[in-house]
Amino acid sequence: MLKFNGPKKVIELLENFFDTVDQGVLVFKNGVSNYLYGNTDNFNDNLSSLTKLESSADILRREIENQLYSQSLMPQFRGDILRLLEEMDTIIDIAKENLSQFDVEIPNIPPELNQDFVKLTELSISAVESLMPAVRAFFRTPDTVKDQIHRVYFYEKETDKMATAIKRKVFRDMSNLKLSEKIHLRYFTLHIENVSDEAEKVADLLSIMAIKRTI
Repeated sequence: MLKFNGPKKVIELLENFFDTVDQGVLVFKNGVSNYLYGNTDNFNDNLSSLTKLESSADILRREIENQLYSQSLMPQFRGDILRLLEEMDTIIDIAKENLSQFDVEIPNIPPELNQDFVKLTELSISAVESLMPAVRAFFRTPDTVKDQIHRVYFYEKETDKMATAIKRKVFRDMSNLKLSEKIHLRYFTLHIENVSDEAEKVADLLSIMAIKRTI
């Protein structure tokens, strides 16, 4: 349970918002895997679920914003908290948009790259999963945020390494692909990589917020 000076309703809204973002990125991970292995029905279910979760996150964020202002909660940190929620909402927005692009553009990903793309997705989502305990810690024990946030940076860097390895393989080793196909694969590699990049942005913001709250 989150702990800060606020009514139970706001605490529940925050918990639900964090859970929704967390669920969203897990659905994204499953969606990419289902696309790669041709599980069309499951992929469509993932896309539908993620669309609903993204919409729910937007509604929850706006309700939290309204509550923070109407209840005059944490006025000294309100701006930072609202920015934190916006950036976290961006994470699930990116995930939903990226999964939609798989549906719209139908990228041709060679089977020999499936495991690479699965690994890339797992690393990128791990950055977000590592972020969630640190976000909750800001409201519970802000002095512990720094100790938890390092895992976000670790997975973001590992995602970058994996993305580079995929692009190197595509452009250097897969001579059977057209240049347009290689560029398309690079494009979707960047899509997945962007999730961890946004997690890193949130981690940077959270680190500053935690310092402010413990001063």
